[in-house]
Amino acid sequence: MNFTPGDSNVTMTVNYRDAFGLAVGKNVIIIVLGITINYINATMVHTFNRHHVFKMNPRFILFIHLVFNDMIQLTTSISLFIFTYTFHTIYVSFCCLLILPAIFTTQNTPLNLAFMAVECYISVCIPLRYNCICTVKRTYIVIGIIWTLSSFSVLPDVFILLATEPLEFITSKVFCSRDTVFRSTYSVKKRDTSHMLFLVVVWLTLFCTYFRILFVAKAAKADTKKARNTILLHGFQVLLCMITYVRPILIQVLTYFFPGRATAIHFFTFIVSQILPRFISPVVYGLRDKTFRKYFKKYLCAFTVSH
Repeated sequence: MNFTPGDSNVTMTVNYRDAFGLAVGKNVIIIVLGITINYINATMVHTFNRHHVFKMNPRFILFIHLVFNDMIQLTTSISLFIFTYTFHTIYVSFCCLLILPAIFTTQNTPLNLAFMAVECYISVCIPLRYNCICTVKRTYIVIGIIWTLSSFSVLPDVFILLATEPLEFITSKVFCSRDTVFRSTYSVKKRDTSHMLFLVVVWLTLFCTYFRILFVAKAAKADTKKARNTILLHGFQVLLCMITYVRPILIQVLTYFFPGRATAIHFFTFIVSQILPRFISPVVYGLRDKTFRKYFKKYLCAFTVSH
C-alpha cells in the first residue's frame, strides 16, 4: 500500500499490499467511521441552518464552517484511501481534482481554529466591544480570508505543474499523492515554508489568547474556566492537525521500532491524523454548548428514528 491523503507532507511507500480480506476490512472500517462522523457533522449543519439564533452568532458561524470543512476533508481523504487500494494509480488530472480540496481543507483547519481562539479572547477580555468587533458580516469576511490564504498556499502548485511538466505526465497515470503530482522543487520548498508560517502564526495566536484570558481572569477574579478550556481544546485540535505534517517522520520512527508492520503503521497513522481530528471537532465544540446540544440531540434522534 502506498497512500497520501491529499496532505502536504505525507508520502508512504510500501512494496507490498495487504491480503484481500485485510484490505477489505480496513476499507470497511474507514468507510464506517467516515459515514458516522459525516452523519454527525451533517446533523450539526442541519441544526445550525434550522435556527436563526445560531446564524447570528459569530462563534457558531466559525464552528459550523469548521464542521463543513471537516466533512469535505474527510470525504476526499477517504476517497483517496479507497482509490489506492482499488486502482493504485489514476490519471494526474483526476488526482488533482481529489487532492486540491483535501489540501485546501487541511490548510483551513488550523486557520479556522486560530480565528475561533481570537473570537473567544474578544468575548472574555473585551466583552463591551464584542458586538462591535465580532459581527456576522466580519465573520464571513474572516472565512473568506481563510480560504484565500489557503489558495495562496496551494494554487501556485497547479501553475507550476502546468508550466514545468510535459503533457505526457499530465495525461499519465500516477500514484495519487501531492508529492508525486506537485513534484517540482519549487513546490516542495513553498509547501514547507507555508506550513511553517501557518503553524507558527496559529500557535502564537493560541498562546497569546490563552495567556491574555488567564491574566484577565486573575485580575478580575472571575471564573473564565470555560474560555480557558476552550483555548486549550483549540490547542489540542491544532496539535492533532500537526500530526499530518510530521506523519512521514512518525512513520519512519514506528517502522524502525516495528519492522515488518508497515501497512499496519500506515493504517494507524491515517486514523490518527485524518479520522480522529474530524471526530473530535463536533464533540469538543458543538456538544459543549448547552443550547446547541439541546437542538442537536433532537435532530439526531429524529434522523435516527426515521432511518
